[in-house]
Amino acid sequence: MPGNKNIFVKKKILIYGLGKSGFSSYLFLRKNNDIYLYDDNKNIIKNKKIKKLLIKSNHINRINFDFIVISPGINIKKCHLKAFLKKNLKKIITDLDIFYSHYSKNKNITITGTNGKSTTAKILFDVLKNQKKDARLTGNIGNPILTEKKITPKTIFVIEASSYQIEYSKNFKANYALILNISPDHLERHGTFANYVKSKFKLIRNQTNKDYSFLDINNKYLKKEIKKKKLNSQIINVNIKSINKDLIKINNQYFLTEGNKQNLSFIFAVAKILRLNKINLFKTVNNFKGLKFRQQIIYQSKNMTLINDSKATSYSSSINILKSLKRVYWIVGGIPKSGDKFLMSKKECSNFKAYIFGKNKNYFIRELKNKVSYECFNNLKEALKKIILDIKLDKKYKTILFSPSAASFDDFKNFEDRGEKFNNLVNKLNLKKLIHV
Repeated sequence: MPGNKNIFVKKKILIYGLGKSGFSSYLFLRKNNDIYLYDDNKNIIKNKKIKKLLIKSNHINRINFDFIVISPGINIKKCHLKAFLKKNLKKIITDLDIFYSHYSKNKNITITGTNGKSTTAKILFDVLKNQKKDARLTGNIGNPILTEKKITPKTIFVIEASSYQIEYSKNFKANYALILNISPDHLERHGTFANYVKSKFKLIRNQTNKDYSFLDINNKYLKKEIKKKKLNSQIINVNIKSINKDLIKINNQYFLTEGNKQNLSFIFAVAKILRLNKINLFKTVNNFKGLKFRQQIIYQSKNMTLINDSKATSYSSSINILKSLKRVYWIVGGIPKSGDKFLMSKKECSNFKAYIFGKNKNYFIRELKNKVSYECFNNLKEALKKIILDIKLDKKYKTILFSPSAASFDDFKNFEDRGEKFNNLVNKLNLKKLIHV
């Protein structure tokens, strides 16, 4: 399959899931193949021509498909077609596999990990673009990978890959694979933490001795997995200590947190292997403004920093930044992830107070009590109003951190919607003016 474009010619292909990824797979494959479409929710399909291509679930078993392209959002253990998919596991592929069959000769830098994927991918993309490379930002960030046009042999793909994307891939190979970190996440999908780790490690399964794996082998979970697996790739051990000398030249406050320092250490490691210009690299890093709602500084004064970290959907995401800040007013709440644990000691928590909002406050109380000073509120607005009262009594430098540590689907469409709503509340309450005390 690798490098064989003809593998997807005159084939019967079922595409399961018609979000961005599934629809891009359809557009890419439709010319030379017999395509069938299926989605658990057919009502989301608005295009009449596409609706005509939808196949009913009771007809699917009658067709001998060559391939089943599954979208990242589909959990084969809990979907409508779970029995059918179980019988046809060997036929299941992803858009990553389709991409690789066509563009195996192009270099790809593929990034996964529990936290920091989007940030690392965006910075690497900026670095390559600023060094006059034909780089494309794809995957979980940017455009779906199969929508890219005008690809030349020199095109480099920077791919953000979630565990959902990697889990069912068969033949995709990363030339440069980055596993940034691993901590418990998405257990509602993977069932166990061991399965989650396994899905991440699939990224380096198909690598050869010509490929590179960038890993922090001091991470206890990665360390354990490395001992179990025989890895064929060239292993590059990455940690923050490796860039201590370079950090002196970084004048960007975005990289003060441990999590972003870690992301930076991977970027410098990749840049070294690719032999990129270091002066230009520093310029790019120093000019990086951050991604929306990912530890994004939305206001800063002499005595106050206001951070919107709506993307933080687990405790591990929030802990990275909590450990790096002083005198923190921490806003937390949402739908907790299965198996998520708050792994900070009472001593480490003396630096902040939690303002818990929303319907699931009892869950957060159970996790935070006896460690963190906290108050509870019905909604985000109430939490912010109380913070305004509290900070007026606090004359020292302080940080308001919106880092919910949970999914957003209780009161919001997604983390972006949650982030926008937070910013709107900040403006409505005239918070920036009020906190300048």
